[in-house]
Amino acid sequence: MLGPWSLLRPLLGGFVRGASEAANRLAAIGPRDRRARRFGGFGSGTCISWPTGYVFGERWIHLGEDTLIGSHVTLSAGMVPGQQMVSDPVVRIGDRCLIGRGSAIVGHLSIDIGDDVFTGMNVYITDQNHGYEDVDQPIGTQLPSEDPVSIGAGSWIGSGAVILPGARIGRHVVVGANSVVRGEIPDFSVVVGSPGRVVRRHDGTAWRRAGDAT
Repeated sequence: MLGPWSLLRPLLGGFVRGASEAANRLAAIGPRDRRARRFGGFGSGTCISWPTGYVFGERWIHLGEDTLIGSHVTLSAGMVPGQQMVSDPVVRIGDRCLIGRGSAIVGHLSIDIGDDVFTGMNVYITDQNHGYEDVDQPIGTQLPSEDPVSIGAGSWIGSGAVILPGARIGRHVVVGANSVVRGEIPDFSVVVGSPGRVVRRHDGTAWRRAGDAT
C-alpha cells in the first residue's frame, strides 16, 4: 500500500516544477523590461533567459531582433562594471541568433556576431589575451592585448568551442564541438580541432573535403 508521501509527492513535484517554469518565464529579460534599457540596443522579440549569467557593460552591448540568449550566459564589455570603452558597440549580436546555455561572450574592443548565428552550450568567445612576454612578471598582471573577432551570418558554433582574439569566421561556417579557432576561416567551411583547421569547404556546387580536387 502506498503511504501518504508516495501519493502526495507527484502533486507537490508538479507544483514545484510548474512554479519554477513560471518564475523563469517571468524573470526573463525582454525588450520592454527596465533591465533592457541598460543595453546599447535591445531588439524586439529578443530575450535573455533566466537565470542570467554575469552581465555588465550593457551600454556597449547591442542585441538584434528575435535573438535568444540562453540561461547562465555571461555577456560583458570591459573588465569591470562601469569601465568606459573606446569602441561602441563592443559586443554586437545580430538578429535571430541563439546563444547556448552557459556560454560566455567577453568583449573589450570588438566582437561582431552576424545574423542567424547559433551556438551550442558552453561556448567561449573573447577578443582579449593576457600578455606573457615578460617572464619576470606574472602573466595575470601583464597588459592584455585585443584583436577584433567576427562571426559571419548563418554560422553554427558547436558546444564547448573557444573563439580566440583575431578570429574572423566567415558566413555559413560550422565550428565543431570543442574546437579552438583563431585567424581567418573562409565562408562555407567546416572547421574542427585544436587548433582549428578547415576540413571541408563548399565550392559552389558541393561540399568537398579540404584538399580534394574539384
